[in-house]
Amino acid sequence: GVNDWRVWYVEDMSVITSGVAWVGIWRACFYTHVLDTTEFCQSISIMDPFVPPEIAAAQVLCMTAAVVGIAGNLVAGYAVKQVYFNIHASHIKLAFSLAGTLYFLTAACSLVPVIWNMSVVLVNSTIDFPAEFHLPPAPVKQEVGLGIVIGAGSSLLLIISGMLFVCYRQPIKSQKSLSQPVSTEEEDSGIINHRSHGFHHECTTVTEAIWEASYTHPDPSAERAGAVDSPTTQPLNCTLHSVDTRCSPPSGHWEKMAISCKV
Repeated sequence: GVNDWRVWYVEDMSVITSGVAWVGIWRACFYTHVLDTTEFCQSISIMDPFVPPEIAAAQVLCMTAAVVGIAGNLVAGYAVKQVYFNIHASHIKLAFSLAGTLYFLTAACSLVPVIWNMSVVLVNSTIDFPAEFHLPPAPVKQEVGLGIVIGAGSSLLLIISGMLFVCYRQPIKSQKSLSQPVSTEEEDSGIINHRSHGFHHECTTVTEAIWEASYTHPDPSAERAGAVDSPTTQPLNCTLHSVDTRCSPPSGHWEKMAISCKV
């Protein structure tokens, strides 16, 4: 959107009093003390017959880069949100790869017009502007403007961002917890790690586990009478069909817990 993709130095300063004009892909501007406005700008449209192909292509590609870049940001935001909230879905890798690809495409759409316009500046190519632009048919010399520098820097950052997203790998620990809750070594050694209600216990591979605990549970009749809950011990038998089976005790306020395992 900046005006100075090309910086033109003109010899006739009767209208362009500063002697410098800025030619962008959307408009051409210069400072003057002769015309009604101090900064005179004239829009450049892709439909104008004098527009060279590098400017017409730059207009189309820059608009395409804006749309693709927004899509890339949306996909990248979704992928990062999934990882930030520890949502390990199977399509996270696909989302990161898609975001990286969109960033690469955005960089290409930005880099092509930048390189093309820079090459025509280096060979001092001219533009046959109509009379209402008040620009000479050819400048004395022209230089690369700030717009090309910004475009090149933006393209480089987009390429780096695309590489970071494409090279993303899901953490090994997360992949392990998704695909294999209990490792093969743990299965072979017969160790079961189980955490429930803040208590941790280990036992060898079992076919039956018996929970024994002292816990208090509300007694409706005692509550109506205003009595205090009394602790009650209640065993709970759980059959473990696999090492990943969860065996949870009944709800209540737990005061102590013991577990015995039958092989």
